[in-house]
Amino acid sequence: MNILQEWSEPITRVQSLSDSGSPAIPDRYVKPLSERPSLSSGANPTNIPVIDLGGLVGHEAKLRALTLKNISLACREWGFFQVINHGVSLDLIHQAREVWRQFFHLPIDKKQVYANSPRTYEGKVIEEYSFELTELSRSLMNILSVNLGLGEGYLQNAFGGDDIGACLRATFYPKCPQPDLTLGLSSHSDPGGMTLLLPDDQVSGLQVRKGDSWITVKPAPNAFIVNIGDQIEVLSNAIFKSVEHRVIVNSTKERVSLAFFYNPKSNLLIQPAKELVTPYRPALYQPMTFDEYRLYIRSRGPRGKSQVESLKCSR
Repeated sequence: MNILQEWSEPITRVQSLSDSGSPAIPDRYVKPLSERPSLSSGANPTNIPVIDLGGLVGHEAKLRALTLKNISLACREWGFFQVINHGVSLDLIHQAREVWRQFFHLPIDKKQVYANSPRTYEGKVIEEYSFELTELSRSLMNILSVNLGLGEGYLQNAFGGDDIGACLRATFYPKCPQPDLTLGLSSHSDPGGMTLLLPDDQVSGLQVRKGDSWITVKPAPNAFIVNIGDQIEVLSNAIFKSVEHRVIVNSTKERVSLAFFYNPKSNLLIQPAKELVTPYRPALYQPMTFDEYRLYIRSRGPRGKSQVESLKCSR
């Protein structure tokens, strides 16, 4: 059995390291030369596709068809897109972001009281925010099902219907004295189903791989960034793509982001939809439960997009 690796020395929280004013980061955080961001990585942020979900509301068939087409193209060519006019209250978005910004500026000992118990910290705001993102995720899952020709509800049912897995993760990226040597988050594709990210509205950090280049995403105002996870890539038989992404850090600005992970029920087998398997496009992935997949990738460690690629059936 593979044993998960542990650090050989005590770990100091990166926020404490940043607050200490040290001009250098510990050696363990220095990335190999091939993985470091270039000095100009964040200099020219660009937009991944921005899609107005308002085009799906109403009775204008042409606009609805165009919106569906744009989402399908984004899932096929980018694996990422942003949504505006998504129906989530803008006041709630601002409250959720501010709650977590305040939380990360609490003293370490006070934050530790809330470890692994997010309901105890401004629970009403966070629960309402999570509920609205669950509803938005279900709507997007139905849209993806339709775009794949599977019929509304297919992906949701494949994930377990109402009995799915979902979690909210808030991440704080403090100022870093040597942003050219490290990353806030290493290159990976999301192992789950679909991620809705509320990025920091003050500073860019997310980078998406497009071919051989890293694109620094410029968040649209009040938008959610949507990205396809490995489980939807498998279910779609690689028609929709999960894509490598990473997070760069900043020497002068901190950053807070909120990621909502919408995942399948952990013990369900996930495999290519039979409707998308043909003699000309056989099933590309072997069946695996989400629990099995998570254990598999944890035992291997961060490896970019290679985790899901390694599951492809040999022919």
